[in-house]
Amino acid sequence: MPDDAKARPGPAGTRPPGPEAGAGAGTGAGYQEQSDRLDRRVIVLGLVIVSGTLMAILDTTIVNVALQTLGRDFHASLSTIQWVITGYLLALGTVIPITGWAVDRFGGRRVWMTSIVLFVLGSALSGAAWNIESLIAFRVVQGLGGGMLMPTGMAILTMAAGPRRLGRVMSIVGIPMLLGPVLGPILGGWLVEDVQWRWIFFVNLPVGAVALALAWWKIPRAGGEHRAATLDVRGLLLLPPGFVLLIYGLSTASSSGGFGSPSTIAWLAGGAALVALFAVHSARLGERALIDVRLFRDRVYATAAGGVFFVGTALMGSMLLIPLYYQLGRGEGALAAGLLLAPQGLGAATAMPFSGLLTDKLGAGRVVPVGVVLLVLGTIPFVLLESGTSYWLLGAALYVRGLGLGCTMMPTMSAALTTLGRAAVSRATGALNIIVQLGGSFGTALLAVILSRELGSGLPKAPGGSGGGVGEIPAQVRERFGPQIADAFGGTFWVALGLTAVLIVPALLLPRHGASASGGTADEDVPVNLPASH
Repeated sequence: MPDDAKARPGPAGTRPPGPEAGAGAGTGAGYQEQSDRLDRRVIVLGLVIVSGTLMAILDTTIVNVALQTLGRDFHASLSTIQWVITGYLLALGTVIPITGWAVDRFGGRRVWMTSIVLFVLGSALSGAAWNIESLIAFRVVQGLGGGMLMPTGMAILTMAAGPRRLGRVMSIVGIPMLLGPVLGPILGGWLVEDVQWRWIFFVNLPVGAVALALAWWKIPRAGGEHRAATLDVRGLLLLPPGFVLLIYGLSTASSSGGFGSPSTIAWLAGGAALVALFAVHSARLGERALIDVRLFRDRVYATAAGGVFFVGTALMGSMLLIPLYYQLGRGEGALAAGLLLAPQGLGAATAMPFSGLLTDKLGAGRVVPVGVVLLVLGTIPFVLLESGTSYWLLGAALYVRGLGLGCTMMPTMSAALTTLGRAAVSRATGALNIIVQLGGSFGTALLAVILSRELGSGLPKAPGGSGGGVGEIPAQVRERFGPQIADAFGGTFWVALGLTAVLIVPALLLPRHGASASGGTADEDVPVNLPASH
């Protein structure tokens, strides 16, 4: 989530914060403006919020190193097993815009505690899954709870700290965003290898219980009446199912004759039709729609939104491919794969603090292209994979990729808000967060299909669950077909490289001036470059 203090963005999917929003945010308190320093109460409240959001962010990456094990235990193909990730991401994206309505209607405290309960319930059910279909369904439940945690937590903290201290609050909430990509794969790998894969979900139960108890104890109850907020039900019936059909169509391409098969075309056409109907519906409904498509009339916002989509694709696509390469192609265990993936998270954690400062001073148009170049450079060694490519080279490449991700994601999201008026910021932020999840879903599904087809064409159909599956490949088969396995992953990374390189187009179109030269339009009360709201 962007931390552009000048634009004062509200949490994703919520209205812009204001003195009248105390009840809606569920904190029971107005802005605290006595001091620019965070007092103990706000710090404690921030740590309570972090305890909940850390679970959701960890679960975005913790499952990636378990895909091989899940595919083997459930006898599922890669195009099917990727739905464990894709279903979670789609659920996250679906629930983000609902959160604003729920916070206004029921209050932040109730929504926060309900989200934790839903997330923990989904975790418990996922850990008890008996087949791949049940696991995917329960991951969706988990994602519905996880998707509400971050925006609801931001609403609570914004009301507690006030807009002048929002940047300091963001630094607290940003902790899990930095730790998740590093700790998620390592924790998941350890649990899969030394405990059991079901504990990558069961581990959320005690953490969730503590987070729920802390929320009941420390989050103030709402005061006053809640707003009579409206929910875009028709949009919910059009947009999320549309993207589900699109992603499902992609996933069928590996088993039904490719992208030209009639069934794949039918699924893709159905999904595209629903998305098109949503666009028409949103244009009529305006700012009350699930995503206000009028926002895309602003050139800077539309450009940044396209960039954010491809950043999500590059991030989640790599989180699928790289652990599978280490496990399938090199025979490493889940823990080793998690540790080998850690340099990418460390690179992102290194770059994010500096990229924000540079973006404020120089503009996203000067920072993001550098990030794209770093992303491309960090992907090239994976395109040129051989059966014995050095781990040191790949680790260095992952660190460079992480630097690139840190220089692209947040600066691009921040740039999207620079030309919007204050009244449009909260809707724009919510839409950007949805677009990130959709990009991740698209990248995961597409690269899973391509990798499945590459493995299927390069390896025998029978041994060790190869031929497009994700079961373990025996050592003797790996030694014999090592070059073919490396070529399969290298070919898939060529596609990932292409999706990453596309980022350079929107990156070069982003603003090339710092926040001080933006003219202050984001602080105005009337949206800029947007039609008047209803």
